Amino acid sequence: MQVTRLLPRAVLFLDIALVPLVVFWAIGHELYLLSALFGLLFAWLDDPGGSFANRARHIAVFALVGAGITALGFGIGGDAWGWLVLAAFAVTMVAGLGAAFGVRRFVTGMLLNLWFIIALGLASSFHHHARITSYTWAQVLAWAGGAALWMAATSIAWLIRGRGERPQPFAELPGDTARKPLTRPLVMFALLRALVIAGTVALAFGLNLPHGYWMPIAAMVAMKPSLEQSTLIAVQRLAGALIGAVTAALLLLIPTSEDGLRLFAIERALEVVALVLFMHGAGIRFWNYALYCAAVAAGALILVDLPQPSDYTAEGYRVLWTLCGVGAGLLVMLLAGLLSKHTAEVSSQPA
Repeated sequence: MQVTRLLPRAVLFLDIALVPLVVFWAIGHELYLLSALFGLLFAWLDDPGGSFANRARHIAVFALVGAGITALGFGIGGDAWGWLVLAAFAVTMVAGLGAAFGVRRFVTGMLLNLWFIIALGLASSFHHHARITSYTWAQVLAWAGGAALWMAATSIAWLIRGRGERPQPFAELPGDTARKPLTRPLVMFALLRALVIAGTVALAFGLNLPHGYWMPIAAMVAMKPSLEQSTLIAVQRLAGALIGAVTAALLLLIPTSEDGLRLFAIERALEVVALVLFMHGAGIRFWNYALYCAAVAAGALILVDLPQPSDYTAEGYRVLWTLCGVGAGLLVMLLAGLLSKHTAEVSSQPA
């Protein structure tokens, strides 16, 4: 029943995502497609529903903040790794403190935080390939354009359906926006997340690990407020990364022996396959998290590797760094839980 309910959302995502695909085909700059797709997907996930004015205001602010995050990520992606660590710590800390404005704001901050790490990784990857030229302003426009596409779709739907209030596209996401005090546990959790992400970014970019940015992404996704949640999400994230990497590797074997017009046609077909994978990810996000990770990872890998072909050990590196990131997140959550338990026991003892 839940899959049937999610199917129309997935088809709608595919319909909208075809627009940037055709546009970038026409202008011959497919390397900006990933920014547009993530802008569309994350704006969709962050849509709060309700009145049109509230939705328009919320998505517009989300798109503007995301554009700034995109500019920062692609702007410093080729700089010294110390700047990347500092920026990752600052962005993660601010995103974590967003929980003071409600769980909904924390989810919004996590989406933007996740996109920032992805943007850093893409920018660094493009920087190491001399034949690929990526312009920061174009990546920003692609992100903003993807978010604007969802805004345009909601506007059209609002007009067609009688200008009434609409439910949140993903009712499974929390909608709590009640403000909370900046308690010590909240600040400590935000600081802990920021330190872990900064540390994994330092390892990934400081040691120049191939595809190392998968490590902070996995650590960020794995770190949840409770150890039980972290363990479950970490296992699902790792399984999804493995399935997605294998799927992408098999699909990317297709054009290896082709050239000329056949190579061009196969690359365009694989971009369509990537869109279909994103569609399935959008449809099963709250049905099976492991398969969602697999679909999004496979689609992203196809779009990343098509303009910059790599050997197929790259998929192995990605799975390895995902495992390291998951392990780092779980280890820190375990240590934090033990420390919290010890502190509670000490405070409960009589003086």
